[in-house]
Amino acid sequence: MTLPLTGMEIALALAIVKTLVLVVGSVITYFAFKAYRRTRQPALGYLTAGFGIVTLGFVLAGVLHEILGVSLATGVLLESLLVLAGFLVIAYSLYVQ
Repeated sequence: MTLPLTGMEIALALAIVKTLVLVVGSVITYFAFKAYRRTRQPALGYLTAGFGIVTLGFVLAGVLHEILGVSLATGVLLESLLVLAGFLVIAYSLYVQ
């Protein structure tokens, strides 16, 4: 038998997951930037920007809601728009020669 999670447990789990997303996304962005700096290939520059935007988007909703008091729905909308923009930049980076 499992006990239902409380709001505080869910908030803690969400904070941990968002922190891990920030760390892993930052590492991926850093390595993409190192590759861009080494090769100066425009596609890698776009890939770096795309991963950075996606990472920022995943973290921003919680930050806006918890720290700045923005409604959760508005934060999630902004997060989704940034993730969409990041994915579009990543897709473009795969298209650029």
